[in-house]
Parts: sequence; structure tokens; C-alpha cells
Amino acid sequence: MNSLRRFSAAAACLLLPAAGLILTSGTAHAAGASTCSQSRLPLPDPSCQPGAFNPDVTQDTINSTICVSGWTKTVRPPASYTNALKARQITEYGYDDTALSDYEEDHFVPLELGGAPRDPKNLWPEPRYGDVQAGDKDQVENKLKKAVCDGSVTLDAARNAIVTDWTTALANLGLE
Repeated sequence: MNSLRRFSAAAACLLLPAAGLILTSGTAHAAGASTCSQSRLPLPDPSCQPGAFNPDVTQDTINSTICVSGWTKTVRPPASYTNALKARQITEYGYDDTALSDYEEDHFVPLELGGAPRDPKNLWPEPRYGDVQAGDKDQVENKLKKAVCDGSVTLDAARNAIVTDWTTALANLGLE
């Protein structure tokens, strides 16, 4: 009986996409249906990407992790992983523009602050266009990492500021 259930489940996973449906959390949804809101841009939808932390990065380990030059390269996921995730999430956000190059698959909690490298709750398709763009967040991330590594801000304070609203994180921490 278990073999029959496994076969049925496997068959459903193959047939649902052919029927224009996708399976998420055990429920079939119409392909292309947005499940994440764009209403908080330039921030991600917190119900889809609340952020996630790398458990190896703590205040006690920053001098052997994020504060080591080149460390993020050792944990950054490959483009093959992030591009596939980006394509799926562009659909989940219901973006009209579906060109992958118009988005950065961004770590909401950046790797520079010990964000989880591969957790989809920490990765989202951040637009490279508009008044506030992906490159703007990169500058904030670099300043926060510098402040954490020089001891002027704690890791937890920097993470909290970026997750609350990265556009005001520097001002809220007195770094502007």
C-alpha cells in the first residue's frame, strides 16, 4: 500500500505542472498566481521572506566568520541554485517583468551579517529598477558589516535594523 501511495504522489508531482498547477505546502495553486505581495517594496513580503540566520555566525564568532575578508565567498550558493529560486520567486511575487537579469536574488539578511545562505526564507528577487534598487541595499550591508566588525554596533542590532527596514537601518543605528 505504501508503494502505491508513493507512486501516486510521484505521479501527481509530474502531472500537476503539466496541468498548469504547482504544489506548495500540499496544496495545488494555479501556476503564475502570486502568493507574495509587492506592497512593501523595496522590502520583501515578510510572510514569504522574513529572513533567516546562519547558525555558525554569532557575536562570538564574527572574527572567524563575517569579519574575515572573503568569508562570504565560502558560503555563497551557486548561481544555478539562486537563478532557479529567483525564477520561481518572480512568479510568486507576480512581477510583470520576468527577466531574471532585472532582479538580484538577494539575501534579506545579508551574508555579510550572517544571513542563511540557501534558505528561501532569506532569499528574494529584489528589483534592479525603481527609486530604491538592489545596489542601494548593498551599500547599507557593507556599512553595517564594517560597524559590526569594528565593534560600534552589535551583530543583533545590525540584523534587527536591516530586517526592520534596510532603507532606515543606518540612520536608526546612528551610522549616517
